[in-house]
Amino acid sequence: MCRPHAPSGSRVIIDTAIGIGFGQKMADIPAKSGMKKTKKLSGAGQLARSESAVRDREERLRAILETAVEGIITIDERGTIESFNPASEKIFGYQAAEVIGKNIRVLMSTPHREQHDGYLENYRHTGHAKIIGIGRETFARKKDGTLFPMDLSVSEVKLSDRRIFTGFIRDITERKRLEKENLEISEREQRRIGQDLHDGLCQHLAGIEMLSQVLAQKLEPHSPDAAARATGIAAAVREAISQTRLLARGLSPVTLESEGLMSALAELTVNTETLFRVKCTFDCPEIVKYNDHAAATHLFRIVQEAVSNAIKHGKAKHISVRLRADADGLSLQVSDDGAGFPENFSGGSGMGLRIMQARIGMVGGSLRVEQIPAGGVMVICHAPKNSGDSHGR
Repeated sequence: MCRPHAPSGSRVIIDTAIGIGFGQKMADIPAKSGMKKTKKLSGAGQLARSESAVRDREERLRAILETAVEGIITIDERGTIESFNPASEKIFGYQAAEVIGKNIRVLMSTPHREQHDGYLENYRHTGHAKIIGIGRETFARKKDGTLFPMDLSVSEVKLSDRRIFTGFIRDITERKRLEKENLEISEREQRRIGQDLHDGLCQHLAGIEMLSQVLAQKLEPHSPDAAARATGIAAAVREAISQTRLLARGLSPVTLESEGLMSALAELTVNTETLFRVKCTFDCPEIVKYNDHAAATHLFRIVQEAVSNAIKHGKAKHISVRLRADADGLSLQVSDDGAGFPENFSGGSGMGLRIMQARIGMVGGSLRVEQIPAGGVMVICHAPKNSGDSHGR
């Protein structure tokens, strides 16, 4: 997929494609870990004591691996699986003997499956880590071919003559299911509020407008000044009706259901200009059709949240929304000229950003949020074609 390039020198706030801020490299294993000073022994005695210490460490390590609730997998520098603990067997459905000696690609999903050897080769030659020392959410493949979401942390262990990589894996299918339910509940509640605003409050306001107009007509022969004020009240109520309808459409975007994501985003930018008096443009040179309504709703809400953040927190004067499609799926970009993030902002404290991450996870896509050097924020998200519910594919 052709993805927009971030401006040079931009500060990454969130990038779900590689993860941020979790895990760290493991220190080199000390040569004499756990051994206490003892009085001098004979050569045979020292050898026996050393062998006993080695066996003890091996037994402790084996016990840890076999009882850990997280999947723990070790691979060598070429991606060959060297160990596969019981929790990993439960998670992936493989017995250890079925995967030990095979490339770790057997457990990976596309596109990481095809790119993993390149990751390792790049790290061996450059030392630049994209995954190692970092925590991330990604998808893995079970023995039966089912894809499932997982938390993955990878650490590097340097031995005396080589290095290995250890992956710590947690199946987060249940967590993602709960996140999905929460988002669906939130979506239903937003739609209900939007419908109540449109069908309830707007109707009451329309009644007030009509009464104000009638009052103005009755006052006109006796008090033109009072009649003018009544007319002004009617005009103010009419403006309130217009703004309430725009809010209702944002909460319950009818266009998204009837005309699709492209039209809904175009309407969002127009309504944003009208409601908030900022310049908001939509750039989509070719017609984009996205038939997955659930995924389209998540993408629409991500853009809506990004636009809202730009206005509320960034005080932006110009917001740009860009939509592109290719054979792999959709690319969405929202950029603004606002104040951006505070210098010490880490990306983990904002509820809106966490919801955006959850939504992009629902469609199996990626989200990147960057501070633009010239000022403002850029939000870039990618969604696969016909993503649907990514869990259990």
